Parts: sequence; structure tokens; C-alpha cells
Amino acid sequence: MIRKLKNFVEELAITEVTPNVYNQYSYEAIENEVRRNNLLIYLKQMCKYKPKILLVGEAPGYRGCRLTGVPFTSEHLLINNMSGLDLFGKEVGYRLAVEKDKLVKEATATIIWETLLKYDIISLSWNAFPFHPHKKGEPQSNRAPLKGELLMGERPLLGMIEMYNIKQVVAVGGKAEQTLNKLNIPCHKVRHPAQGGKNEFVEGMKAIKEKLK
Repeated sequence: MIRKLKNFVEELAITEVTPNVYNQYSYEAIENEVRRNNLLIYLKQMCKYKPKILLVGEAPGYRGCRLTGVPFTSEHLLINNMSGLDLFGKEVGYRLAVEKDKLVKEATATIIWETLLKYDIISLSWNAFPFHPHKKGEPQSNRAPLKGELLMGERPLLGMIEMYNIKQVVAVGGKAEQTLNKLNIPCHKVRHPAQGGKNEFVEGMKAIKEKLK
């Protein structure tokens, strides 16, 4: 399994991306080595948890996975962990790609992990498009992935489902749902927690927990 995970990360690293996209795992920047290693630590840890649920987002954001390499995380969460969670933290081996005093927080990551903890949901996290799409000339911005980019994300998404023998898939937002529907993968859909969607996301995850009892 370790070899599979290493090959998975390596395939991401050598993927050539479309314009206005940053591959946070590529060999083009030296700090991406840390992001590759962070992702590998996360994937290895999730093997121990044996998750049956995959939470699929749209794409990495510039304040989250773009910086850390791990879906639905922030620098603050990755390094400091969260009370009640034993997944992240420096002691596990996670590192910052760029050392700094003030760690970036990301609202979506915080909401998602607080909700998973609240309802005791063990879930693997991934994105329909695994790289960071941004507006032209604005690397510190987010945009929705294009159709061709979502197509590029299909192979790693299917690989994730296969490697972890995932039984239930949850689409966080419409773009993730579109990809899963295109692949004929049955899924539950919840509202993305960003832009005022927190309460609907929390209620959606609560309902899924009830269904899966």
C-alpha cells in the first residue's frame, strides 16, 4: 500500500497543468517537496483509520491545500491540530512549506473538521480537481475548475476511491457532484460551507451520519 501511495503522489507531481493553475506537488518549486511529504503522511495515516466515506471538494484554495498539500486543511490546522482530533500536528511530521510566524487559517477547513468531529465521522478528503486554479495573473485567488481540468482530476479521484475501498462518497458543492455523476459514482451532496453555507453543510453532514447508521 505504501508503494501505491508514493506512486499516487508522484503522478500528481509530474502532471502538467493547464494555464492559470498551480501544481502544489510539482518539482518546479523546492518547497513543494514539503507539500508532497505532507500529503503522503496524510494518506498513510488515513490507511490506519480505514475511512468508508470520501468527502470530495471542488479544488484546493489559495489559503488551504495550495499551501499545505493536504485537502481541507490550513497551515494553522496542519501544524497545531484541533482539540479532539489526533490526525494533524508537528509531532506527526507535518511541516510548513515556507516557515513563518503567523500561520494562515482557512474557514472552510475549520468548519469541515469541526463538523466531522461533532458527528464522529471518519472521512477521507479529496478534490474533484487536485491542483489550485486561480484567476489570470492572480495566484492568490480562487476560481472554479474548468471542464477540461475536472476531466484531468478524474483519474486521481478514481484512484483514491479504489485505494481506500470507499463505500460512500459525499460531494461538497456542485462541481464535485458533476464530476461524480459523470463517473457514475453514486453520491450524497451537501452545500459547500463557504459563502454563508456553514449551517446547511452542518445539517447535510448530520443527515448523512443518520443515513449511514
